[in-house]
Amino acid sequence: MKNLFLALLLSCTLPAFCRADDIFYPADDKRIQYVGRIDFSDAKKPRFWPPGVYVTLRFRGPSCEVSINDEVLYGKNHNYLEVVVDGKPRRLQLKDKTNVLPLTGLADAEHTLVICKNTESNIGYLEFVGVKCRQLLAPAPLPRRKIEFIGNSITCGTGSDQSEIPCGKGVWHDQHNAYLAYGPTVARALNAQWSLTAVSGIGLMHSCCNMDVVMPQVFDKVSLRENKIAWNFQQYQPDVVTVCLGQNDGIQDSVAFCRNYGQFLKTLRGHYPKAEIVCLTSPMGDAKLTAALKNYLTSIVRTATAQGDKKVHSFFFANRYTAGCDSHPSLAEHQLIAKELAAYVQSITRW
Repeated sequence: MKNLFLALLLSCTLPAFCRADDIFYPADDKRIQYVGRIDFSDAKKPRFWPPGVYVTLRFRGPSCEVSINDEVLYGKNHNYLEVVVDGKPRRLQLKDKTNVLPLTGLADAEHTLVICKNTESNIGYLEFVGVKCRQLLAPAPLPRRKIEFIGNSITCGTGSDQSEIPCGKGVWHDQHNAYLAYGPTVARALNAQWSLTAVSGIGLMHSCCNMDVVMPQVFDKVSLRENKIAWNFQQYQPDVVTVCLGQNDGIQDSVAFCRNYGQFLKTLRGHYPKAEIVCLTSPMGDAKLTAALKNYLTSIVRTATAQGDKKVHSFFFANRYTAGCDSHPSLAEHQLIAKELAAYVQSITRW
């Protein structure tokens, strides 16, 4: 595996990396699986902004090449990916607008490859172009279970990964890792698909950092941060939806916050009539905010239940998680958050 990931950083110029008998399979090949909010306007270059969007395929042979385009937003932002071969993940950063990633040093056998966007919407989009390999295989069925995780930078995995660049070094998104954030970790533990509907800094009724949108306003979009491209909710109907908002709102007028949250829950229920909806406290909230959110969510769930919706729940995290950059959860803490949340999801779904 070490040689494989060294090869990921090289261009396809050496004969050992390029097999003459390999075939290029474009992005619209039906054997390639996509999960997440994706714009398929150009089927040959499906485009996606959100963190955690992932592409899965199976191939036979000792190597393959993945072609993927990076927007390179502002001429400088390069997205990070998680490249997972046969269950073994490795994080890497793209270097150009058009990228060919050779995966070599594999056994001459069948392999499963997952490409996951680690960086969030405001780092720019990716376009999956295709894969070159000896033989693309029919995919294994995706898990039937589906979870959607709605949230802010915590859900994005912001500030979590210090494995290569420590906090305060590099640029802001150098520590992003959506693949190892709590949401996808919960989903993998419960054998479920995942979708992250999350933007750093976003709130329910107040976003931080001069952001001009809030979650209820952009929830129906593919590119949430830019509030564009309508999303077709029939493409992904989750069994469970978690909502982790409030960190950027801070302590608000309780009546206004509960009213806005209740309205958002009705929006969710309109799109997802059968889903279990779980309202979460903020894993990085301080004592005052956590106490306020517990009060808000208790009232919100009570009201929803009284109105006849018995599939709305609240879950309060047991601890505060702030060991990552800018007081965000670290990778290790995301595993702890996921363990708490997975157990609760199991308790209400019997998965």
